[in-house]
This record gives sequence, C-alpha cells and structure tokens, in this order.
Amino acid sequence: MLFIDKVKIYIKAGNGGDGVTSFRREKYVPNGGPDGGDGGHGGNVILKIDDNINTLVDFRFGKHFNAQDGQKGEGKNCSGKQGQDLIIKVPRGTVVRDVKTNKVIVDMYGLENDEFLLLKGGFGGKGNQHFASSRRQAPMFSQSGQLTDEKEISLELKTIADVGLVGFPNVGKSTLLASVTDAKPKIANYHFTTLTPNLGVLKYFGQTCVIADIPGLIEGASEGVGLGHEFLRHIERTRLIVHIIDISGSEGRVPIEDFDAINKELKAYSQVLSNRPQIIVLNKTDMLSPDSENIKVFKQEIKKRAEYKDCKIVEISAFAHRGLDDLIKEIFAKLKDMPNIQALESEEFEFDARDTSSIEYKKLDNGVFEVRGGLVNELIRKIVLSDDDSLNYFQKRLKSDGIISQLKKLGMVEGDTIIMGEMEFEYQE
Repeated sequence: MLFIDKVKIYIKAGNGGDGVTSFRREKYVPNGGPDGGDGGHGGNVILKIDDNINTLVDFRFGKHFNAQDGQKGEGKNCSGKQGQDLIIKVPRGTVVRDVKTNKVIVDMYGLENDEFLLLKGGFGGKGNQHFASSRRQAPMFSQSGQLTDEKEISLELKTIADVGLVGFPNVGKSTLLASVTDAKPKIANYHFTTLTPNLGVLKYFGQTCVIADIPGLIEGASEGVGLGHEFLRHIERTRLIVHIIDISGSEGRVPIEDFDAINKELKAYSQVLSNRPQIIVLNKTDMLSPDSENIKVFKQEIKKRAEYKDCKIVEISAFAHRGLDDLIKEIFAKLKDMPNIQALESEEFEFDARDTSSIEYKKLDNGVFEVRGGLVNELIRKIVLSDDDSLNYFQKRLKSDGIISQLKKLGMVEGDTIIMGEMEFEYQE
C-alpha cells in the first residue's frame, strides 16, 4: 500500500436551509397567521480516529469534502431536515493545521471519544412565524439559511511509537526490527530500502512496546536534503531513541562521525527531539576483525561528548542475533519510568464559519460608510429588500445594536450611503 503522510484538503460544513414565508390556509380560517417553518441546520464536519488505518493515502485523490446542506423549511410550521454530518476518518496521531496560519487546530492523538468537531454547520434560517408581533401580524419575510465557507487544512501524520530506530541508511535498522518484533520490513543491501516507517511490537515477559523503523537519514535532512527529512516527524512522538551505528565501517564510513551527523540533524529539526533519551547500538559486530579497535575508539570518543557520555552502549549483531537480549532488557528498563509523550496543544484558533469578531466601521469617502464583520453578516441574512416589514425590522436592529450611533460618531448624516456586504442603501432619520 502506498504510504502518504502529509496532504492538504478542502472541507466545508453544510449550508443552513432557508426559512419559509407561509400563512395558515384552512377552509374556515380565512386570515390564518404565519406558519413558515425553519430551515434545517447544515451538517457538521467531524474528524474521527480510526486505528485500522495508518496512512493518509485515502486523501490522495479526493481533496474536497462537503457536509450535507440543511433542507428548506415548509408551511404548517414544519422545519426542514438537518443536513447529515460528514465524518472524516484519519489515523491516530494526525496533526490538523489551518493552511493560512499554520496553526494547530487539533492533534488527533489521545482525544476523548476519539473524535473532534472541526466545522459547525450553518444555522437554518427562521420561518416568518418568528417575526410576528402585535404590530406586525403578517410578516412577509423569512430568514435565509447561513452559508458556510470552504476551508483549507493540512493533515500531517506523526507515527505513534514508544521507540524510534534512527541511523544512516544500511546500518541494519530493518534487520534489527525484523529480529526482535513481528514486523516484516523489506531488507536488502542498498541504501533507502526502507521508504516508509515500519512498525513492530516488541514483547518481553508480558510487557510490550511499539518500535518504529524510521527511513535512513542523511546529512542535511533537517533542511530538506534527501528522503530523511520527510520522516523526521515520525520520531517526534517516540519516548526513546535507539541510535544504530554500523561499527564495522563496512562502507568506508567513520562510526563516530555518523553518530555526530545524525544527532546534528535531530537537533536542527527539534531541540526537544535532540534531548530525547538514547540507547547507542553498535551493530554489525560480526563483521569486525579480531584486531579491530573500532568499538574502543568509539567509546573513547563518546566520553568526550558530555551530553552523550552516560548513554548506554549495547553491542549487537542483528544479522547473527547476538546481543539482542541485552538490548531488549535495556529498552524496557529505560521505558519503565518514562512518561508518555503529550499531544500537541491546539493553538488559539477559532475555526468556525460564524463571524463573531467585532464590527468594523470605515469611512470610505464623503458621505459613504462601510460596516462589516461581527454580527453584520447574520443581520444581512434576515433582510428581504422588497418587503417593507423586513426593511423596518432591519432599521430597528441597526439602531438597537448600536450600529447607527457608531456611524454617527464617524460623521454620518441623513442622506449618506451605508454599505453592508452586497447591500448599499441611503440613511434616513
């Protein structure tokens, strides 16, 4: 299966259904009152964690996701049907961001009920029955349903694992994973055999942990060089890093230089990640000659690096299955007292179709004023320009909501023009 771990998609909550203008019509009731029903609310957009999927491949071709619109109201006080919610299933660990601001909307990691309300559907418009009063007994207008906007979001998958295996390509990460877990990664003697994170479950006397084999990093990975930078995000959630070194130097590499290079990339990507506890694994010991001093030299060099001198060093041969028990014991000993990684906190973010910001007033020219934002859009939806009662209601709201008084402070006088959304009208005292 193709592995996709970052996508951009467009989402839209359902529009609210329109309220209806209707009057009671019965044989013996010639002057029945208003009975226009309300429009149904639009459907919500909900994200839900599905532990049966571990990639975002389903979003590769389908980019637009719309919840169902609410239905229009009917006469006899019948409300329109509410739009059906749209449930979008994502893997656990998916981070959702707003594309415009790059702010975190939600981290789908450890949510209550494993779901999150991402967008609320539009309000259904009110039928004319709601606008009746002692002075206006037959309102000839109703409210339109709320229209919602399409939003662009990004989905970014961060693998959930307790332990992350890191190291240069071809150092034996996949071989080690296959040797100690039930995972079956692709193994071959060439670089970048692993092109996707592989997960395996490690079991030890009733204890279990999840290990992720992260594709090989190279120098410059944190800056976007090579394939590795695409997968650094997958070790952000790991509690422990197992850093694998080819101690044999079989490809002409210097083990301590490889160690330094990988840690440099971790630090450049995330300071938090670079401070994560490490176990240093010296692999391919079966390939060392009897007179080799590779291990001795490596340990001497590690002692010179203050931040790593206390790291546990385990010598193994994943291929020959030597030293694996010692490594497994050390992994569980480290994990025993380590806390779980916390989910990313959502940033201050109001991702809602409703505009609840303060109203803005602007003088565009002599005698021309613009009002926008806040509750203005909601107010405009209630107006039917062709109906006198509707216009009277509109003018009353302009005064009661303080909009007229604010415009007068800017210098508005009778005869001036007010622009609200697509509406433009002349102010009369």
